Parts: sequence; C-alpha cells; structure tokens
Amino acid sequence: MKTVIILAILVTFVMAFVSYNKSRDFKKLLITLGSFIVMLYLLWVGFRVSIAIFPLKIANIVLGFFAWGGIVYYMLRDRYVWWVIFSPLLVPLLFVLFSLIGGSRYEDIWRQLF
Repeated sequence: MKTVIILAILVTFVMAFVSYNKSRDFKKLLITLGSFIVMLYLLWVGFRVSIAIFPLKIANIVLGFFAWGGIVYYMLRDRYVWWVIFSPLLVPLLFVLFSLIGGSRYEDIWRQLF
C-alpha cells in the first residue's frame, strides 16, 4: 500500500511537469504543485488526528481520493475546483468539533498535531 501511495505521488508530480511542458503555463504549474503539497499536508494532519476515530480515518481516505481527483481534473481541464481539493480539511475540523461537543479523550493527539 505504501508503494502505491508513493507511486501516486510521483505520478502526480510527473503529470504536473508534463502538463507544464505541453502548455508552458508556469502559473498553472505553481498552482498545481502548491495545491498538491497543501493537500498532502492536510491528509497527513487528518491521519494524525483520525488515529483513534475509525470513521474519520475512512472519511479522510475518501476525501483524499476526491482531492487528488480534483487536482488531476485541474491539470486536464484547467478548471480549479477548490472545495474538492481542500475537502480533506473537513477531517481535522470534525475532530475539533467532536472534541468540543463530546469532550476530548485524545489530549495526546492534540500535542502530536502541533
């Protein structure tokens, strides 16, 4: 599974640079790479906070696939769908909301997050 994730990351970077070589649009390359790096960071934060709550972990995986698809869609169609690309931000926000509503039993995760 780790190999597939690493290959998907590398394929996305290669797709971004191939798209840049074809269109020579430097702004599109920067937006693509910046969004992809932010998406990877949001997924990492989501995995860190969703260790203890399994439905949030599943939501993080599904939203990660949708966000990756949004970046690929931007590379192919030149249409930036920001709410799809930044959808993995919902997982940490839901974790914070759940801990505010039900009380936080995961204080050690808060320390790991920052």
